[in-house]
Amino acid sequence: MPRYGRIGAGLAAAALLTSLIGAAPATAAPAASLASSVLTYGTVGGSAVVVGDVIQASLASGTNATFYSTTTGTTGIRCAASSFSAKVLTNPAAPGTATESLTGQTFSSCTTNVIGTTGVSSITVNNLPYSTSVTSAGAVTITGSIQSTVVLNTLLGPITCVYKATSLNGSALNSTNSIVFTNQALTKSSGPSTCFTTSYLSIRYSPVKDTTRAGSPVYVN
Repeated sequence: MPRYGRIGAGLAAAALLTSLIGAAPATAAPAASLASSVLTYGTVGGSAVVVGDVIQASLASGTNATFYSTTTGTTGIRCAASSFSAKVLTNPAAPGTATESLTGQTFSSCTTNVIGTTGVSSITVNNLPYSTSVTSAGAVTITGSIQSTVVLNTLLGPITCVYKATSLNGSALNSTNSIVFTNQALTKSSGPSTCFTTSYLSIRYSPVKDTTRAGSPVYVN
């Protein structure tokens, strides 16, 4: 059964986080129970991830986030760095579905081999936050007004390509400590002909961790 997987030590930004555990009982976060919630940290079936905790991950080592023009080709954009940050909204008992708010996602160190372009100026994820759900079976779904704005450099100056989708579907895998999205289609909503009509996103995030709990590994149950 697909799961988040054990996280080692690290479709961003620890400085945004503050501990939910206060110095005095009046401000302390609810104690995490040793129950089989959908999301647990430490071990499978371990302490329940507390509502309000922040889950983060960057690209799996040695991988790239890719935006290609086809599902089988290699023409498009490759990014050597990407990360996401999500806040846990609900975490019921397993089996069930946990919900999160995807509050941040970044792409950087990107290159392009699209004919007529000379580089990637920026990729910006718009309209955050997005609604996210994770099931006990490991199905990850992102919904909302999903939009990415890609600025490419050309010999004649920069061009802007805007891509949209209503949902992205991925998998949480305990065995590889990852969340994986493969060939998720985003459709061009604006931009010149240099911007391909459909952009297929593939990305693997690992390790996934609860940064509110000192970077503890997260599991799906």
